[in-house]
Amino acid sequence: MTNITLDTILERSLLGFNISPSEAVVLLKQTEPEVVNAIRVTADQRREKQAGDTVTYVINRNINFTNICEQHCSFCAFRRDDGDTDAYWLSWAQILEKSTDAVYRGATEICMQGGLNPQAQINGKSLPYYIKLVETIKQEFPQLHLHAFSPQEIQFIARLDGISYIEVIEALRDAGVGSMPGTAAEVLDDEVRQILCPEKIDTRTWLEIVSTAHKLGVPTTSTMLSGHIETPEQQIGHLEKLRSLQQTALEQGYPGRITEFILLPFVGQEAPKSLRRRVGRDQPVLADALLLTAVARIFLGNCIPNHQPSWVKLGLAGAKEALNWGCNDIGGTLMEEHITTMAGAIGGTCMEVETLQNAIASLNRPYQQRNTLYEVTGVS
Repeated sequence: MTNITLDTILERSLLGFNISPSEAVVLLKQTEPEVVNAIRVTADQRREKQAGDTVTYVINRNINFTNICEQHCSFCAFRRDDGDTDAYWLSWAQILEKSTDAVYRGATEICMQGGLNPQAQINGKSLPYYIKLVETIKQEFPQLHLHAFSPQEIQFIARLDGISYIEVIEALRDAGVGSMPGTAAEVLDDEVRQILCPEKIDTRTWLEIVSTAHKLGVPTTSTMLSGHIETPEQQIGHLEKLRSLQQTALEQGYPGRITEFILLPFVGQEAPKSLRRRVGRDQPVLADALLLTAVARIFLGNCIPNHQPSWVKLGLAGAKEALNWGCNDIGGTLMEEHITTMAGAIGGTCMEVETLQNAIASLNRPYQQRNTLYEVTGVS
């Protein structure tokens, strides 16, 4: 592909046109430093036009309520079997204690996800347990936004209780869930999923559940686990599915939408040996993550304006650099994080507000606190 064609792709993007999947693959395969920098500059200009210069952040807390899980994803170092010495399952009192601490520290959001624990039931049903998880927090702290339960968890509840996805999402929404994490997406390509997470929901089911949430007025995020066994074509195929999903929500006027895209580079330090050998490294390659970050902004920006790096996976320095490659948000404080940390990530588990603010300010960019739905809440 000639530089003229590359220039044309970037110029069309700057004019506001959607680039095609094949054009995005071309961008993702570039290695010449000058060309890669041109892609970075284009993504940064798209970010400025679509989201402005202000970098946002949210004060939130993760609550991973159990690590007991029936599945065995090849990349997961978090899951445990019931009876393992380091298996855990938080009590209602522990969940309330963590929520109380979060509110004391200024949190506006609780992000709650956990392993797929078949014993997490009340009176022989799964859904009442998850509703009680929500109500335990919302009855005490109605002001907290609950960003909770991935599409995989929705499918798990529906399967165990023999009910529809609609019934599960409606019940959780009515109990107080404000939005759904777009996790368990990994890579939306069934060939990859058969190797990486064969027990997880397939691509079609993930898309169906997220679209159902949008129809029911539940916003979602979107994610991609990158840098393991997937190809550039499969990465772009994933982004294409997200773009199509969002375009459908916009065109159909669904009350729920995708609020953000988060790239999650693979951390394999504690992954099973077979996958570690296949991937060939333990920590993400920053340059690869940054180029994919830029291409994602160029490809998705027209319909998903908010892009966020993972400081847990890249470290704060890597996440800060991603703000020059198309990201407009630096994520949340988290306060605790188990899933990625147990995989061997070096970014840490908690970030103070002042640390995030200082990282943003060092780039000569203004910062602003937001809530889960990207509404401005704090003083810049």
